[in-house]
Amino acid sequence: MSQAFDEILAELKQQGSEADRAGMARFGIAVERAFGVKHPVLKQIARRHRKNHALALELWDSGFHEARLLATLIADPAQVTEAQLDAWVQEINSWDLCDGFTGNLADKTPFAYAKAVEWAHRQEEFVRRAGFALIAWLAVHDKTAPNAKLAPFFELIEQYAGDERNFVKKAVNWALRQLGKRNRALNQQAIAAAQRIATLDSKAARWIAADALRELQSEAVQARLDTKAAKEV
Repeated sequence: MSQAFDEILAELKQQGSEADRAGMARFGIAVERAFGVKHPVLKQIARRHRKNHALALELWDSGFHEARLLATLIADPAQVTEAQLDAWVQEINSWDLCDGFTGNLADKTPFAYAKAVEWAHRQEEFVRRAGFALIAWLAVHDKTAPNAKLAPFFELIEQYAGDERNFVKKAVNWALRQLGKRNRALNQQAIAAAQRIATLDSKAARWIAADALRELQSEAVQARLDTKAAKEV
């Protein structure tokens, strides 16, 4: 292992606390191999090692929770391979690592759209969550994507809205809401999708629909969309 890896691991151990580790556990985060390090500390460490891809690989391979979160922040998207994404997503065991992996790294690679579809179809809980988390992040981060590139995701959302697993249903809901907040046209499509989802014979689907409609039809969201549309005229 590199000297940088050894130094980071020592810092993570020093910065960790049992109180923060217990707090992570209360939020449903897997803490079996966690130190209990706060996210601002991880971001500070990451800033010192941006795009050190070799170091990111070492950190991920260590198996420690915070080291893997750091790996998603440090890895160079330009050097990430499809095989690496597939290998890493298979090892995710916690929702926060899933969301960090997709929002810090996967959505910045050339494989993002294809992986969103592929992973959404997969049965494993955190792989499927990664697919829908990736959709949510793309809706936020890919500022130049045309509606035609994002709209096909609604079909996936409707297809898997009946997945009753907590970490999946929350990601499906997240994806639907983020697409629907992007612009007026996608908002209308998202509302229509949510209304169809509401008719499904599924507790998860009804929750997804109700929660999404509450936000997407709210005065606050509608006002923001009106303002955005006016600026684009």
